[in-house]
Amino acid sequence: MARSDSFFSTISAKKPRPDGKPSLSVKERFSALKNLPEFLRLVWQTSPGLTLGNVALRLLRAALPVAMLYVAQLILDAVVQLSRQPAPERVLAPVLTLVALEFGLAVLSDALGRGVALLDSLLGDLFANQTSIRLMQHAAELDLDQFEDSAFYDKLERARRQTLSRTVLMSQVLSQAQDFITMGFLAVGLVAFNPWLLLLLLVAVVPAFLGESHFNERSYSLVHGWTPERRELDYLRQTGASDETAKEVKIFGLSGFLIDRFRTLSDEFYQQNKSLVIKRAGWGTFFAAVGAAGYYAAYVYILSQTVRGQVSIGQLTFLAGSFARMRGLLEGILSRFSAVAEGALYLQDFFDFFHLQPRIVRQELTGERPIPFPRPIKQGFTFEGVGFKYRNAEKWALRNLSFELQAGEKLALVGENGAGKTTLVKLLSRLYDPTEGRILLDGHDLREYDPQELRQEIGVIFQDFVRFQLPAGQNLAVGRIEEKDNQPRIEQAAQQSLADSVIAKLPQGYEQMIGRRFNGGVDLSGGEWQKIALGRAYMRDAQLLILDEPTAALDARAEYEVFQRFKELTRGKTAVLISHRFSTVRMADRILVIENGQFQEIGSHEQLLARSGRYAELFRLQAAGYQ
Repeated sequence: MARSDSFFSTISAKKPRPDGKPSLSVKERFSALKNLPEFLRLVWQTSPGLTLGNVALRLLRAALPVAMLYVAQLILDAVVQLSRQPAPERVLAPVLTLVALEFGLAVLSDALGRGVALLDSLLGDLFANQTSIRLMQHAAELDLDQFEDSAFYDKLERARRQTLSRTVLMSQVLSQAQDFITMGFLAVGLVAFNPWLLLLLLVAVVPAFLGESHFNERSYSLVHGWTPERRELDYLRQTGASDETAKEVKIFGLSGFLIDRFRTLSDEFYQQNKSLVIKRAGWGTFFAAVGAAGYYAAYVYILSQTVRGQVSIGQLTFLAGSFARMRGLLEGILSRFSAVAEGALYLQDFFDFFHLQPRIVRQELTGERPIPFPRPIKQGFTFEGVGFKYRNAEKWALRNLSFELQAGEKLALVGENGAGKTTLVKLLSRLYDPTEGRILLDGHDLREYDPQELRQEIGVIFQDFVRFQLPAGQNLAVGRIEEKDNQPRIEQAAQQSLADSVIAKLPQGYEQMIGRRFNGGVDLSGGEWQKIALGRAYMRDAQLLILDEPTAALDARAEYEVFQRFKELTRGKTAVLISHRFSTVRMADRILVIENGQFQEIGSHEQLLARSGRYAELFRLQAAGYQ
């Protein structure tokens, strides 16, 4: 066999993993087990009662194999002894008693096994549910810019996969402990007969363990390194067969392009995995033969001792059965150890996600108490030399931005796409913190307020608002979810945003599921969805309202009606409006013009037209399109 294909050359050398990192050594795989105590602590916290019950049943079941082998030994020795006695003196009652005892142990073993399986299932379901909840809770605490980083998404994807698959690890770890206890009982008998049998057992099994351990690591490396590509495969699969993309896929003839890309990636993964599983099967067959040879060598030795009269037929059964059972247990323990070590490696991905910490936190978490949010806002917001750069970006999204948003003022943001308007409102609502400069609210830095309290006083409807696959009433209640059971308030918000006319057409009204993802769902047009989203702003009843292109999907009549009501919505409130329609922005008290992330000018519609600056230029360009 060529050196490059040798198992021992691959296990001794640190080959690079598919993700470009060096392959993990056996020592590093052992070090991955440091994750297990924290994992078991999470299992215990899930349900102490179920965990204790599971451990107790496994302890009882661990002692049964040696007990059953010992009873079998007694039965055979008793039968042999009876067979040597004259027929009139043979009494079967003691043998039948032993058989009844063995039967009882067999029934008890089966019952305990079913009990363990039941508790594993219940505990596993609870653990999967609680870890999924914990993942969602932690994701909600992280910063928005973390979600805009591809490396973060890789960690999130790996953590998501672990919430379900780690329930298997829980059962494996508990089974490992159970088998160790069983081996301890069986080892006592073998050591008493001949300690060298244990050494022969290890020589027969350990090479197979090293082989499985090596290939488990290679499998982990392959899956870990392919995380970005697997996300792309999921995206391609969804894009190629989705109601949200069907129109564009058909019109632009994208099906072939998407299928070819999917086929290329999936075939590449298949070929890498194929090579790995073929090598694993070959080496696994070889090491299985080594293990079988060790077992039969021990079996022949025990037979020879029996023929010489040094052990009885019953002892032969006990020793042969103990050796066979210990070999099976040891193989299971070692192969399961590889699986546990692999699971611990994946578990590291799970914990890595929870080690991510947000930078935008309540000040009391950093040693200072946040100041109360002003109710009402008295002075307003002040931007002082604010600049912001996205993570891993070279270009500034905003730079040297200084202006005031006074309390009760209606401010419109104008600029071409990519000018930084949406970034500005995300800074205002503290979804981001400035990279440089600061934002003040009533003379205090925004960072001095509790972020959650701040956001409760801000209502934002983004241009790319989420189309929640929820009933219509809940879709509106998203604006203030704690009011989801306040039907009069929901209906009032729908009336104010014109969403009531949309809901009136739905078969089940406010209870109608919106979206096609679930059975019975009804999809809406873009304009109808936008009215639902606007209803969330009315539900919010916040001091600061931010509307990012709120009427982009509405027709002219609906837009006019929305803005007539928008005036009512923002009466006595501070508002920020982003729109490309100058017929919309001119209703604002002042208009801020941004270009390439830089402050250009600010003033009322009339003032900016009189200056003949960038705003006047953009206004005249748009007006010319209507002539």
